Amino acid sequence: MQQSRHWAKWGMLAAGAAGAAGFSVVTATSALAAYFARRVVTPEKARADDVSILAVIANGPEQQVVLGATVDTIIEGRYAIYFDGGRAHAVVGRIISYVPREGSVTREVLEVVGGDLRTATRGWWSGSIYAHPQEMGLDSEDVMIELPDGPAPAWLVRAPNALPTWAVMVHGRGATRSQGLPSVPAAHRLGMNALLISYRNDGDAPYAADRRYGLGVTEWRDVEAAIDYAVQHGAKDVVLFGYSMGGAICLQAADLARNRRHILAMVLDGPVINWVNVLAHQAQLNRIPDYVGRYGQLMLSHPVGRRITGLAAPVDLKSMDWVARAVELRTPVLVLHSVDDDFVPYEPTAELARRNPEMVTFEPFSKARHTKEWNMDPERWENAVETWLRPRLGRYTLPRG
Repeated sequence: MQQSRHWAKWGMLAAGAAGAAGFSVVTATSALAAYFARRVVTPEKARADDVSILAVIANGPEQQVVLGATVDTIIEGRYAIYFDGGRAHAVVGRIISYVPREGSVTREVLEVVGGDLRTATRGWWSGSIYAHPQEMGLDSEDVMIELPDGPAPAWLVRAPNALPTWAVMVHGRGATRSQGLPSVPAAHRLGMNALLISYRNDGDAPYAADRRYGLGVTEWRDVEAAIDYAVQHGAKDVVLFGYSMGGAICLQAADLARNRRHILAMVLDGPVINWVNVLAHQAQLNRIPDYVGRYGQLMLSHPVGRRITGLAAPVDLKSMDWVARAVELRTPVLVLHSVDDDFVPYEPTAELARRNPEMVTFEPFSKARHTKEWNMDPERWENAVETWLRPRLGRYTLPRG
């Protein structure tokens, strides 16, 4: 009897320990899932300086910069290094030398805007090589678009001999309206005025009440307001240009906006076609277990999760799965997407094009990573856009050349 009581005591202790361990696992899982979910929808307050500026070499009037080698800095093309808290940037071009054993890469400096690169030690890498239209020699108008959360700034860059189709450019998560600037010359050659917009929570436009990204579920209303602005100022229709999350926003606008009849076509660069796929990929990149990632997705999409994520309303991830909804897409779309995109996987793009070839044209790139197809090969990017769009602009289009 005493031995039975002895084992019963140890059994209860063991069960208690197992329960405590199980509780700890559940608590840790919930905390990690909550952190993941909040990070997805919370705008970053500042960009991290994640590129080392090791030296600046003067070669007569020309300069070269030695950078820490990263997966981004060793790719050919034109890019920008933002420094001094983003107040200045240098445009860099071809790779002069790459020394893997030293972890350094030397690139030519094409231009420095707003600061002195020689005093900088760190910065961040960007595909946005222009911060303002004037850096491209373009005249622009600062206009305000009345969004649901208040007036938001935009650039209107008019084309010579403009026709009644406008380009409305929608940047991605964590970017600004400057992301669309490299697309403006192609839009102008097609006779389109370019309207580069800001939208809620991007740092230029007013914050939404919850100060959270809706991943496209809420932001499409800001594109709706931009279309209203274009139509009120002479546009008969618009072409939406969307980058990364901006692509998801454009797809939502084409599906839900009351003025969607004015959307003639869309040009999407590295777009989010299926958020479930992207979030699963990001969880994997960050070494978050699959079940924790799925729990984070549930927090985003379930009403109860609002207390954790801070969202005013849950994000309906299924409504933005355009692979599953492929046959519902009735607006012509050109998608430019690199097959090595490490942020937004290209496979949903390829599958969407396969399922709806009537509406979707997929132009695959390689070695461009995320939304840097233009940076790596601007001539090919612009030619693909112009060749695809020209016949769709119909009788309004200007003759080529």
